[in-house]
Amino acid sequence: MLKGKTALVTGSTSGIGLGIAKALARQGANIVLNGFGDVNGPRAEVEALGVKVGYHGADMSKPAEIEAMMKYAAQTFGRTDILVNNAGIQHVAPVEDFPPEKWDAILAINLTSAFHTSRLALPAMKAANWGRIINVASVHGLVASAQKSAYVAAKHGLVGFTKVTALETATTGITCNAICPGWVLTPLVQKQVDAKAAAQGIGNEEAKKQLLAEKEPSLQFTTPEELGALAVFFCSEAANNVRGVAWNMDGGWAAQ
Repeated sequence: MLKGKTALVTGSTSGIGLGIAKALARQGANIVLNGFGDVNGPRAEVEALGVKVGYHGADMSKPAEIEAMMKYAAQTFGRTDILVNNAGIQHVAPVEDFPPEKWDAILAINLTSAFHTSRLALPAMKAANWGRIINVASVHGLVASAQKSAYVAAKHGLVGFTKVTALETATTGITCNAICPGWVLTPLVQKQVDAKAAAQGIGNEEAKKQLLAEKEPSLQFTTPEELGALAVFFCSEAANNVRGVAWNMDGGWAAQ
């Protein structure tokens, strides 16, 4: 379905981003990976799906590095047809104790980076009259949780940015939508599970159950594979007129 297209997925060396990159690769899209940590393993996983794979290690808090990444994608593959803004970080603390530098970093990576990638990808998408921008927000882009002020603010902002981008491209072949997952067992969430287990002196499995029970009625984690399948749908002809939605895949979290 996506043969000949190129997808750039930020924060894609693990977790949700890697799951989405692999789902798009299975549909034939060439992939530009981005992220820290192990690169060779994820790259090999995507290459095994029979597509071309590039990588750029841009720090998503730095506009100049984002610009270099977008230029790399254009020079390597022609243009970015599908942009998935997935990079994100988290910090948990009450507002009065929240370190200002953590606030700035979360807003930069979780929100502002999507502005920079989008503004740089849109001209080529408009010239081709086809493009898909998929912003990985969160159920926290729809509802709040205590001690996550920066993350909730950034994800609410990302949902708003999604709607504006969708309106500005509404008469074109470009769509912009947001995915809003609930709990996904990524390395980021595993840290919260580990912290809960340590704080309460309980096992990891019990900590997972307690974490889910607090918010997610289905009592099950959403998987990167499920989120990847939703991203593929957004890229399909069936989603040509799906514009500006914040699609929650959250086990009923926001329905409460």
